[in-house]
Amino acid sequence: MFAFKQILNGILLEKMKATKNGSGALPSQKIRELIKNGAIKGADKSQVSPSSLDLTISDEVYRVERLFLPVKGESVRGLLDHIGAVAHNLDMPMERGVMYVARLNESFKLPKDIYGFCNPKSSTGRNDIHARILADGIPRYDDVAQPGWSGELWIAMTPKSYPVIMPPGFALSQLRLFDDDTRLTEADIKDAFINEPLLYGPDDKPLKYEELTVQNNDGSLTLTIDLECDVVGYECFEPSNVLDLGKIKGYEPNDYFRKLEKENGTLVLKEGHFYILSTLEKVRVPPTLASEMRPMDERYGDFRSHYAGFFDPGWGWGEKGEGCGRTITLEVRPFENLEVRHGQAIGRIRYERVSEQPDMLYDTKDSNYLVQNGPKLAKQFKAVS
Repeated sequence: MFAFKQILNGILLEKMKATKNGSGALPSQKIRELIKNGAIKGADKSQVSPSSLDLTISDEVYRVERLFLPVKGESVRGLLDHIGAVAHNLDMPMERGVMYVARLNESFKLPKDIYGFCNPKSSTGRNDIHARILADGIPRYDDVAQPGWSGELWIAMTPKSYPVIMPPGFALSQLRLFDDDTRLTEADIKDAFINEPLLYGPDDKPLKYEELTVQNNDGSLTLTIDLECDVVGYECFEPSNVLDLGKIKGYEPNDYFRKLEKENGTLVLKEGHFYILSTLEKVRVPPTLASEMRPMDERYGDFRSHYAGFFDPGWGWGEKGEGCGRTITLEVRPFENLEVRHGQAIGRIRYERVSEQPDMLYDTKDSNYLVQNGPKLAKQFKAVS
């Protein structure tokens, strides 16, 4: 039995290493190559993360009456008049509940075998800014899934909870590039848990696949809510205060959020309100994998649990694999009054392979979210005392 397990672990190790010079999500070094050879214009290496590229807004911004999608052959720019676009000065706040569209600084002429998807960044979600990428000729949001696509990218954005000032060059979203779909199957997930812990409990002990309280059997992992941490979460009370996204640790949390209190061990979330909560499980992303938040099945309740949600290779892994994962901050908006309890299903993630190990890992880069245990507000807010 012991010999068989040794053989099995060896097979799994080789399977995890097989991404080297293989296919999947492109790592940092490959993204920099695309910038260097002109496939990505308007970007530089400072925007590159282990398996993603920050997308930055230009000073060409418009206030618009409604959202839209281009169809094949249409450019976003060509539709601006149709949606009542009016130029917006970035020195002025973006109003709560108003939609804006901005051209991104980056443009693309991708190789014929490369395609991409976009995700809002952590600070975007935690500040309750609804952001979606628009691509010339692509009839879906956050989608550059046509291999060899070329054109401009734009971003549609709506501050939902408070007005914001958006400095030029600020990154609201990030692009992930692929040459193949290498999302892990349920069998892959089971294998990975044997060899490389993906989730840890609050006691920093790795969880076994059999210990997961909720299983979807579709290659995803369901995460549960933590209502036993010191601060269980925050509720935004939609203040009129303007927040400048360029000011890091410049704002008092109490001017925008109130701490949540449990009643009889439960938490009542109000329809349409915006909450910052945390997972009980700590997520760990090995160097050969990346991970993405996915929408929850409505059978778990009618709510949205994330507006951001991509985790680069090395998230919670530590510098040399010593990491025991990191909790995930959730941006929750229920569409009905909802009571939640400790350990209830609240989020879902999927893992995918990168084509080769990145030459940089998340836990070795400078980030405002390296220290995270329990719900954490966006980097623009001072630490909660």
